[in-house]
Amino acid sequence: MIQKPLNKIAEMIQADAEKFGDVMINGVSIDSRKIEAGNLFVPFKGENADGHRFVEDAIKRGAAAAFWQKDVPNPPSHLPLILVDDTLTALQELARSYRNELNVKVLGITGSNGKTTTKDMAASLLGLKYRVRKTEGNYNNHIGLPLTILRLSEDTEMAVLEMGMSAKGEIEFLTRLARPDAVIITNIGESHLLDLGSREAIADAKMEIILGLKDGGRIIYNGDEPLLRERLAAYDGPGSVKTFGRNAGNDLYPAKIDQHPEGNTFTTNAGEEKFHLPVLGTHNVLNGLAAMLAAEFFGVAFNRMNEGFAGLKLTNMRMELVKGANGESIINDAYNASPTSMRAAIELVSNLPGYDRKILVLGDMLELGPQEKEFHQQIGAELDSGKVDYVLTFGSLGAFIGIGAKEALGEGRVFSFENKDELNQKLKQLASGKTLVLVKASRGMKLEETVSFLQNKG
Repeated sequence: MIQKPLNKIAEMIQADAEKFGDVMINGVSIDSRKIEAGNLFVPFKGENADGHRFVEDAIKRGAAAAFWQKDVPNPPSHLPLILVDDTLTALQELARSYRNELNVKVLGITGSNGKTTTKDMAASLLGLKYRVRKTEGNYNNHIGLPLTILRLSEDTEMAVLEMGMSAKGEIEFLTRLARPDAVIITNIGESHLLDLGSREAIADAKMEIILGLKDGGRIIYNGDEPLLRERLAAYDGPGSVKTFGRNAGNDLYPAKIDQHPEGNTFTTNAGEEKFHLPVLGTHNVLNGLAAMLAAEFFGVAFNRMNEGFAGLKLTNMRMELVKGANGESIINDAYNASPTSMRAAIELVSNLPGYDRKILVLGDMLELGPQEKEFHQQIGAELDSGKVDYVLTFGSLGAFIGIGAKEALGEGRVFSFENKDELNQKLKQLASGKTLVLVKASRGMKLEETVSFLQNKG
């Protein structure tokens, strides 16, 4: 993490620390409840709350100093403060200045689906050669990415940074701050249709990631996506381009995939070696291919990559296989959902052998725009009645999945709920030892509570 005296911090953001300049800063925090000794506390002033109210408390808890926005009255003169025009901008500029000081290689990752899983895979592979730090959780926006950079130690050799967005221009800001040596675009899906209006606009927004690419860098993208191929067909920028995907026209593609309850085994067009990926879902093989191309660019040999995959630890609630209290197998994929990722999860459950019963618990997919009801209903209508036994939906939009599912499976195998307790009780009746349950929805639906219910016998 950043470790500097307060007067150096002020110099990095072109501000002034008139007093307390020799106070040492160890790391940065924006939450006064999670202060660690020596932190620089950064308060934000919002419409309904003002973090400046917690500055004194943060310093009592161990913070060494704080930013203070100039339009907030009565800065406490007895405390070590740096006065700034805007605390968020100051945080971002501090991260920019610190990143420019570091001798670190950077891999930037964006995409509609699979960003976090690809980040985890790439960090695991790159860890075979480098001291790696990656984005924690979903710290991938205009606040989270600066905080991630400020958590890098000076001896970090490789940073794997996830870049998210909800509007045009956001990824451009992040990539210009991070200055990546290589970038990955995992795919273009339907997430953020509400904000951007079309998949074409989403593709344009994701493409912003290349604007911060260093000379001699590498662009890695899903070559199965026509919107990306169109935009990169005539690329003549400072980097080289590599593609991954299912199709043979890509630079790296799977020659064979064997799916099993512990993950996937696959070979590629690059050679005979079998790779063992301990992650469920054939779609995650594509995320693995993207990570492999990135690791290869940074000097990790393909013949070492099984070591990296063997030590892979995914961020929670992403294709996480857990056991229920009655022995049922549960795929917890409750962190997020879009039509693309939901289809991939359903495909996985449909094709996994060894279960007497398969149940889908599907909730609302959010931020899909004016066609959201049609997207949900289509998911249900596409189900294969021979591969899925029951569908339980949750939420007002999830009910449209149920409408489509009744067309595919029939009335008696589909149940829709607005009350989570009622959903859980029905699921408890249907699930048993040889049951596979998929739990999938957007984060706001909190369906991880249903996973916990099954794990704790309700």
